[in-house]
Amino acid sequence: MTNVCSCQRCSDRQRILPLFDQRTIVGDGFVRLVDSMGNDMSVVKAARVSYGQESKGKVADQKLINYMMKHRHGTPFEHITFTFHIKCPIFVARQWFRHRIGSFNEISGRYVKLEADYWKPEKWRTNNKSNKQSSDLGDFTTEEITELDEAFQSAITQASEVYEMLLEKGVAREQARALLPVGTYTEFYWTVNARSLFNFLELRTHASAQKEMQDYAYAIWAVAQEIAPWTFAAWEASKPPSE
Repeated sequence: MTNVCSCQRCSDRQRILPLFDQRTIVGDGFVRLVDSMGNDMSVVKAARVSYGQESKGKVADQKLINYMMKHRHGTPFEHITFTFHIKCPIFVARQWFRHRIGSFNEISGRYVKLEADYWKPEKWRTNNKSNKQSSDLGDFTTEEITELDEAFQSAITQASEVYEMLLEKGVAREQARALLPVGTYTEFYWTVNARSLFNFLELRTHASAQKEMQDYAYAIWAVAQEIAPWTFAAWEASKPPSE
């Protein structure tokens, strides 16, 4: 007869396991949670260790998390960590990598041939005239949209064909990759603690963030909040509104 552990830790693990290896699709890319360490109780235990205590029950523990989040007591939240596998366009990844409190490992165009997989805009936008960091839906005619789509696709096709030709001729991958556009999809692993993740989410879900970056940030949010629902609810209640 197989013994099944019924402790809270194992019950939480069984609840969380289905999340792993599930991909949240973002356009032609994805966000996948591959690992995590800690949960809401990790925050509680880290906070109460100063007094030699742990849990005081659900109501008190949740109240403690809300209090710490509201008053910016951040270090206990560093005891929850996440590791994500992400596929996104290079131009999104370059914005992502500016968040330095985290660990990144990216696929290398020196070591492997990059897939002919390129981001394409769903709708064309124009620069916002009052905010240099924002853009607005473009007011293009049907004919103009067709022209833009065809020109964009033509450039991608040419870059892809030349990349393939260079590799077939024996050119080193590290040189051939130089002509690929920043719309080329890349993949990377990202490990980050909850405190740093909240900083990322606050900035990258803001209305002024690039639309494509927002899409990935919201996907990360949706996946990660399942690991620590009290913590994420407290953060959402305390964060400033996105204007």
